[in-house]
Amino acid sequence: MAISKEKKGEILSKLKKIVKDSASIVFINFHALPVTESSAIRKTLREKGVGYTIAKKTLTKKALSEGGYVGSMPELPGELGIVYGTDPIEGARGVYEFQKKLDKKIQIVGGIFEGKFMSKDEMVTIAQIPGLKTLRAQFVNLINSPIQGFVLALNEIAKTK
Repeated sequence: MAISKEKKGEILSKLKKIVKDSASIVFINFHALPVTESSAIRKTLREKGVGYTIAKKTLTKKALSEGGYVGSMPELPGELGIVYGTDPIEGARGVYEFQKKLDKKIQIVGGIFEGKFMSKDEMVTIAQIPGLKTLRAQFVNLINSPIQGFVLALNEIAKTK
């Protein structure tokens, strides 16, 4: 079904705003995704402060060309969904969780991170970065481990004396 010029103008202005305001953008292919699962994805992403929209590829490419990003735009096969937000990693992580659950129905096909176009593999790698709380917990554990070993050694020495 054809879209009127006014509607295309509205969509293009929305996409330009998304491109301008987002810390990162993830491009997804959502082939054969039922409406119920799509609604669940939207709801889950919205709870995390991440937006999800669908737009024509030509309008998306036009909005991205004005964004001034470095590198070459990734191939955008199939139906195009755009996941965006102010957190640079949360959008990719949210989509990646659904990608694992919904085998082959939704896939990351590329994205934009730190002002550069990223390939599918690079965006999947970014999506696998743990959250800030997890990274802090890992760091504390890393610092605590030698101290804990030292305390256990002192405890064993104290038991022998």
